[in-house]
Amino acid sequence: MAESAPTQVRPDTAEKRGLPRALTYAGAIIAFLIGSGFATGQEILQYFTSYGYWGIFGTGLLVLVLMTYVCVELLTTGQRKQFARPSQIFHFYCGKHLGIFFDAFSILFVFLSFTVMVAGAGAVFQEHYGLSKYLGGIGLAVAVGITVWFGLRSLVDVIGRIGPLIVVIAVGLGLLGLVRGTGVVGGHHLLPTLELTQASTNWFLAGLSYVGFCMLWLAAFLTALGKTARTRREAASGGLLGGAVFSLACIVVGLGLLANITRVNGTEIPMLVLAADLSPLLASGFSVIILAGIYTTAVPLLWTVSSRVFAEKTVPFKSLTLGLAAAGTVIGLVLPFSQMVNIVYVVNGYVGILLLALMLVSTGRRAFRNRSADASPEVQSRRSADRVAS
Repeated sequence: MAESAPTQVRPDTAEKRGLPRALTYAGAIIAFLIGSGFATGQEILQYFTSYGYWGIFGTGLLVLVLMTYVCVELLTTGQRKQFARPSQIFHFYCGKHLGIFFDAFSILFVFLSFTVMVAGAGAVFQEHYGLSKYLGGIGLAVAVGITVWFGLRSLVDVIGRIGPLIVVIAVGLGLLGLVRGTGVVGGHHLLPTLELTQASTNWFLAGLSYVGFCMLWLAAFLTALGKTARTRREAASGGLLGGAVFSLACIVVGLGLLANITRVNGTEIPMLVLAADLSPLLASGFSVIILAGIYTTAVPLLWTVSSRVFAEKTVPFKSLTLGLAAAGTVIGLVLPFSQMVNIVYVVNGYVGILLLALMLVSTGRRAFRNRSADASPEVQSRRSADRVAS
């Protein structure tokens, strides 16, 4: 009996099968980045809006280009290299000694970022609900600790679904604020009269710092996520979509805040001010959305620290997760949320700029080697033979 021919998978069919996974990766990136800073508007206020036009369009476009590059590069490298440990990504880009530094530093920063999430949840409970910030901070830590207990797969399933919804609502609120506010032009001219907290001395450094601190979040997480991608195209598509959508969302929300700058100046949760101007009911609903955004970022942050020390789902991993959640709660509830954002994100963002530079150098060298290999006589001869044979 003759053997049947193997079933051939058409390229367009394979592409369609990979699309849902690419969308899941994009959703995970978006949800990971929105966190307390983006969802509350505090991060956007300090990094984008406070610089006026230059902050919205200069910082915004800089972040769009660099953030998209970072997401694509980390996901595809994770898919290609299949590192045994996600933290090996730092040694890949930085070498042995700097790799050890970034490995250790990133864990500290990721944990401190978790404390910012706790502070954000506390600020929402205090400023919007009139409740104790301790109730919000402790509640978040408990929810996150339980989620991380179940491991990375359930983590990705959760944040990949919630993230895009939060971005859609936040962008919608930014657009409504833009339409209903006093105007972007007026807001821009009012900036010199206001005492706004800025992330840096100028918009360009603010943009670099913003991408820098996001990279320290994303490095290990996207490396692990990229390892699950079946093809490079699948990983690259998810990174491109996730990085671009998040960056564009920052620009839209930044415009909405600028159009209402006198209303949001000095507030801990500026996005809730925009929502309350439209409807108190909308503000209450959006406060829940903000808490969801904080949760979706806090989960992978806590997972990243615990998984760096112990294998996930083991007893030591679970014990460390609960201990870190408790410690993060104590630290996160000491300072006001806006101060936590300005200290933790900005300082660590400057360290992240060095990692960004090393990544760009590595990418450039790889592209040069590939171009040189393609131009070699052996490759050209083989290609000519293939054309003749065809």
